[in-house]
Amino acid sequence: MFIAKVVGNVVATRKNDTLVGYKLMIIQPINAKGEKVRNESVAADYVGAGIGELVLVGSGSSVRVEDDRKSSVIDLAIIGIIDDLIV
Repeated sequence: MFIAKVVGNVVATRKNDTLVGYKLMIIQPINAKGEKVRNESVAADYVGAGIGELVLVGSGSSVRVEDDRKSSVIDLAIIGIIDDLIV
């Protein structure tokens, strides 16, 4: 898992069937000080995050644990919205 800031969204009129119904968000990974640490990525939003929010992002097969997601092509997913970071 890692921390990221939601910086935008993706509109895709054609996509893999396993992505239908998921909101796709552009995320910027950050460190605990709020500094950018890598390039932006796209993540499926499981929790209803909005642009500007800090989020917790999961990756790999661990984000596809539910039965209806096991065959999805999702590699990154927003799995939590961060209320506060205490460093």
